[in-house]
Amino acid sequence: MKIGELAKQTDVAVETIRYYEKIGLLPPPIRSANGYRHYKAAHKDRLIFIRRCRSLDMAQDEIRELIRLADQPDADCSDVDALLEHHLQHVRTRLRELSSLEQTLTSLQQACNQGRTIQECGILGSLTADEFASHLPDEAHNHVPGTHGAQDKKGD
Repeated sequence: MKIGELAKQTDVAVETIRYYEKIGLLPPPIRSANGYRHYKAAHKDRLIFIRRCRSLDMAQDEIRELIRLADQPDADCSDVDALLEHHLQHVRTRLRELSSLEQTLTSLQQACNQGRTIQECGILGSLTADEFASHLPDEAHNHVPGTHGAQDKKGD
């Protein structure tokens, strides 16, 4: 099948399919003499697998590792379990961070008094006040701290 049909059958954008090929998550398809990509059922299965992993918010490296492990059907599945445990811990950390973010946003919203001007806005005043920064977590440069793993430490 051609890329458009694969995209339609898997509900994955054509650009995303090309990207997954580029980064090696999806094996390259056979190309016809005119250069068109021709995908097989295995490509569709892999793409559905990737889409399901992404729906679980798994990172590309996690998906790549799961694919590598899936290619060893007789191996012990403890590495799969360990990967999932690690991802689950990441999700739990994010939930705590999101809860903290919710509390901060709720506090900000409570600073707003109805019927005031922008100049009198408690939310904007709080966001520009110097003491506001002291209440933020170390990773506050990221709208959802901890979601980018090692990248957070690089100051993206």
